[in-house]
Amino acid sequence: MTKSDIRIVYLGTPEFAVAGLRALVEGGYNVVAVVTMPDKPAGRGHQMQYSDVKKYAMEVGLPVLQPEKLKDEAFVEELRSYRADLQIVTAFRMLPEVVWAMPRLGTFNVHGSLLPQYRGAAPINWAVMNGEKETGLTTFMLKHEIDTGNMLLQERIQIGEDENVGSVHDRLMELSKEMVLRTVDLIIDCENQGIPVPTTPQPENVELKPAPKIFKENCEIRFREMTAHEVKNFVRGLSPYPAAWANLTINDQQFENVKIFAVEPVTHNPSPVTSRDIIVPCKEGAVRILELQVPGKKRMDTKAFLNGLH
Repeated sequence: MTKSDIRIVYLGTPEFAVAGLRALVEGGYNVVAVVTMPDKPAGRGHQMQYSDVKKYAMEVGLPVLQPEKLKDEAFVEELRSYRADLQIVTAFRMLPEVVWAMPRLGTFNVHGSLLPQYRGAAPINWAVMNGEKETGLTTFMLKHEIDTGNMLLQERIQIGEDENVGSVHDRLMELSKEMVLRTVDLIIDCENQGIPVPTTPQPENVELKPAPKIFKENCEIRFREMTAHEVKNFVRGLSPYPAAWANLTINDQQFENVKIFAVEPVTHNPSPVTSRDIIVPCKEGAVRILELQVPGKKRMDTKAFLNGLH
């Protein structure tokens, strides 16, 4: 079996998932179909918006499946008609067994953490929010419990002290190209040798850090309950998206739902507002807000924001 022989169905939705799909297509692998989320209305005109994976699939002429329900019989039969040898999942929904067990070589997932840590929907955000010094990617075979299957490959990257989640996301997205191809090549090589694909069970009996989906209410900065260092990591882990936020009083003016993109701890205790600074006290220490965005305005640095205040 060669890379042009193995029939692959690729499942994913956001930009992060496009990287692996593009690597397969441009590498000459036989991607026979793509599964992604249904189109949804967006913007003021409520025009239908395609997922990033669908946009790329259309550009290169790949069939696109967009099921509302993954257990729908019509979808399952259509998926089966593509006779996939292997399925690859990157940033998609939880799959029912009828889907992930369909290919004869199984289904593997590309996950944005060093499993078993940070199982869940937002692993990159939570790793930065928790102040981790490193993270990475893990490919693993799917089974019933989410993000618990046996591991195939794992790669690590360092997280910079001031790096935000946007930068880490982009570096992991680039790394995912190599990880997808290496994992597929490993499976092909083992198939040709007639041997099982080597996998490693995820470690058990370790204290796990979860990575649940992030909602707006989870993004509020609670300055009085967090140290300055914790606030910095919290903001980094949500910048630029979905963005940490807070309600601020500045020069006796109330500003609600202010998005905050960057802060730095301060060790001295200056006045809360000067011509250049906004300083917010925390449970321990204080932080200087560096970049912010008030509703209806563009993102700007603090000096530009203060210059515009009366």
